Amino acid sequence: MNGTIAVTDYGWYEFLQKKKLPEVNFWKPSDRRQFHAPAFSPFFFKLKAPHNAICGFAYFAQWSSLPDWLAWECFGEGNGCRSLQELRDRLARIRKRIRYDSSRSINSIGCILLVQPAFFDPEDWIPQPADWRSRTVSGKSYDLTTGEGLRIWEQCQDRAAIAAITTADSRYGSAQTVHPRLGQGTFRVAVTDAYGRACSVTNEHSLPALEAAHLRAFASDGPNEIANGVLLRADLHRLYDNGYVTITQDLRLQVSPRLREDFSNGHSYYPLSNRTINLPNNPALHPDRDHLAWHHENVYLG
Repeated sequence: MNGTIAVTDYGWYEFLQKKKLPEVNFWKPSDRRQFHAPAFSPFFFKLKAPHNAICGFAYFAQWSSLPDWLAWECFGEGNGCRSLQELRDRLARIRKRIRYDSSRSINSIGCILLVQPAFFDPEDWIPQPADWRSRTVSGKSYDLTTGEGLRIWEQCQDRAAIAAITTADSRYGSAQTVHPRLGQGTFRVAVTDAYGRACSVTNEHSLPALEAAHLRAFASDGPNEIANGVLLRADLHRLYDNGYVTITQDLRLQVSPRLREDFSNGHSYYPLSNRTINLPNNPALHPDRDHLAWHHENVYLG
């Protein structure tokens, strides 16, 4: 198993160390170089000199190129900032320092989306790899089964286990190992990218108008998994959540007659009825039939 050790801004660490959030965005000022790693592989935060230490870790969910406003909508303070304006100000300062040419592409940032982060108190920091080169300014992959990679991985697990025991709620007994999973923000980005950033019904590509809908509601034990999601235009998402439309087992949109009965309208929606939805290229990410059935049986007003 491999993991990534990435150079981390101290201010980003200091801000998030106090927040105890379920997911964070390790963003870069440019989206021109994608980050690749196995899904849910460990991702370690390494502080620069004079600290030269591992200050925490998380699990890699996915990489995405996002406009700053969407990164803020999805992750909020998980970006390591108090506000969208602070994020933009920090981004501008970094781009000015590195002489970033924003005219070469749309104004998006590179987002390494991480789940289940653990940030250590300074007294629990772990010495950086003995073979770390000072000229390494971004990140490096390490084998976690041997040498320095194994040392760091084992020490991180020990510290995370202690933190879990310390913060466990006595109502639920001792702390349990939790397998990494998508949070709400990573779910939204993952569904958006899986559907090619287009509404599955209308093929609308205007990103501000698109939302990731849960097939089975999160509040009703619906998981944050792509197979429990579909990308919809915002108005269709609202209608879906309120039962006025559904997606059938044969992957067609169905519009309820209640829309006409309740509002004496719906003229723009009935022409969409019986339309087959567009699907992700990867069949493993297609809507789960059990989740579709749950919505039809428990929410749809047909």
